[in-house]
Amino acid sequence: MNKFLHLIIAAFLVQGILAGCIGKSGRTGSITVISREDGSGTRSAFSELFGIVDENKNDAISREAEITGNTAVMMSSVAGDKNAIGYISLGSLDNSVKALKINGVKPSQKNVRNGTYVISRPFNIAVKNNLTPAERDFINFILSAEGQQTVEENGYIPLGDLSPKGGGKAAGKITVAGSSSIAPLMEKLREAYQKINPNVDIEIQQSDSSTGISAVINGISGIGMVSREITKSETDKGLTALIIAMDGIAVIVNKENPQNDISKEDVKKIFSGTVKRWDEL
Repeated sequence: MNKFLHLIIAAFLVQGILAGCIGKSGRTGSITVISREDGSGTRSAFSELFGIVDENKNDAISREAEITGNTAVMMSSVAGDKNAIGYISLGSLDNSVKALKINGVKPSQKNVRNGTYVISRPFNIAVKNNLTPAERDFINFILSAEGQQTVEENGYIPLGDLSPKGGGKAAGKITVAGSSSIAPLMEKLREAYQKINPNVDIEIQQSDSSTGISAVINGISGIGMVSREITKSETDKGLTALIIAMDGIAVIVNKENPQNDISKEDVKKIFSGTVKRWDEL
């Protein structure tokens, strides 16, 4: 009888140990941390908003993180790894991955707009003062009420108090280069604009924010897509930033991950490399 009781006690102890290992997250195993590349505006905004920076305010995302080159690869990487965690533009979110609540607040257009979801940043375009008539016409459309309706219809947060209509009177070619986070929205804006003005040919070159800025500075592109704040050193080179929309940053995990909510501090710990396992949360 004593031997039987010892076996029961041992079984309960093992069960308790395993439950303790699983932790509040409901998961075990190493976390696959996936980040964007250096030069990505989304990475820059993400590290700043979550405080993943060193004493000099430089990006401090763990060097062990896997690096992806654009939004689409980030989403497919997280969708294909049950232990993965990453981050994307809220406007790019689809049902292939799951977005986590941050401190209990769901990432949504409504919550960014009302200020309860604070993980948000501006979508900028960077330009010089020598815009062509076609470039100026397209920008006028983007910043009009008609253009901002396109922004809202595609899951981003529009600007307010704008003129009812803009654009539609120019001809020529435009090159728009930069952030892969802004590129999907820019493609929708191009589509809407060309319905009222098919005389402007718009080429969109998707890369990252820093590349977009360099393209404008070097005269390769007239409009740069920048998914972060533009720095003083960049404005000193003759660039002007225009906000075309606001966007949230969603922290994403695999759809099979039972985690639904995470604290801002835990995100920081994961991406800085302090926490490396789901059962540590």
